Amino acid sequence: GGGEEEADGDAAREREAGKFGTVGCVAMVNGHLAAATSTGGMTNKDAGRIGDTPLIGCGNYADDGTCAVSGTGKGEDFIRTTAAVTMSNYMEFKQAPLLEAARFVVQERLPALSGGVIAVDAAGNLALEFNSGGMFRGWCSSGSLGGARGIGIYEEDEALVEA
Repeated sequence: GGGEEEADGDAAREREAGKFGTVGCVAMVNGHLAAATSTGGMTNKDAGRIGDTPLIGCGNYADDGTCAVSGTGKGEDFIRTTAAVTMSNYMEFKQAPLLEAARFVVQERLPALSGGVIAVDAAGNLALEFNSGGMFRGWCSSGSLGGARGIGIYEEDEALVEA
């Protein structure tokens, strides 16, 4: 009995290990940027743990001059790298485009399998970058992207859905 239940529990935990419960949103309206992030909650979290979501600049940040960022993943990694504000600073100091900044932070600063970010700049450009097995995401736009919208989980899901 008990050994089989434990093995089932271990398998379930393994399946869930790479999934994060964060919900995030970034928006650009009339040149103003905003980011909102909601943590996955307290399930399976250590008592007293503080994640990256309430720490502005770690998993959540917006600056009209650069970008709005919402992150999901291993909060401690986002805290250690101040991931969201690092993206903004990278854009500002290097005069770099959004996608370059997102790739730098997610692929070079965050440890492998840490998670990912969704981001938008003042021109309405989107970045949906992750270094984990997948990242649930959806997007819609108006203006220069002509009402494009899409959804994805894995890297190969980058195709836009018809408007």
